[in-house]
Amino acid sequence: MRAGERRDCDVRHDDQRPPAAVLFDDLGPDYEKAFAHAPAHLSALEWLIERLPPAARTLDVGSGTGRPTAATLVGAGHSVLGVDVSPVMVELAARQVPEAEFRCDDIREFALDADSFDGVCVFFSLLQMTRAEQSALLRRLTRALKPGGHLVLATVPADVEDVEVVFMGRRVLATSFAEDDLTDMLGSAGLTVLSRHNTTFTPAHPDAGPEPHLFVHCRRDGTPGH
Repeated sequence: MRAGERRDCDVRHDDQRPPAAVLFDDLGPDYEKAFAHAPAHLSALEWLIERLPPAARTLDVGSGTGRPTAATLVGAGHSVLGVDVSPVMVELAARQVPEAEFRCDDIREFALDADSFDGVCVFFSLLQMTRAEQSALLRRLTRALKPGGHLVLATVPADVEDVEVVFMGRRVLATSFAEDDLTDMLGSAGLTVLSRHNTTFTPAHPDAGPEPHLFVHCRRDGTPGH
């Protein structure tokens, strides 16, 4: 598949699709308006770009509308594969960042080759997965990184599991980890946590309130295929 192209998701009723697909199909461009200019998100991208080799291959997990993550990486001269479960988001991303490649798929089932990416971004894309799914995915993402490659992750740090919250006016179920538990899980996945940054951000949306955000910067050490 060439840059700018996308693969359509299967057409399903809402009760057959992952909750994240239903939520972000509904949010569409409102999500970008609310979050795209978050200073900590942009700083995490700068941190990653400083450590990428020239013309790096990167993976954007939960790529949304393509902005700011894919657009920033492309603008820095890198290739981007974005994977998102929401067809609405993939359509927007393909239109807004035609230089990148976007796939409409569930990252939990998406095939990832070992040692194939120089950088991986995981910005707020785990919160509607179970803890077991989050742990398994992080192990797979680590294997997909080249040794010495870097991963940046952002989440809402909280010791909660399948808790109903209101997000931009919509009721959703969320699962997360306390900060230390998350960093332990990243270490168990094979990543070295280099730094972490806590901040509070209020999305630009009338139904949004302040949110605690945690950004974690990691490196994969070790040998290829491990």
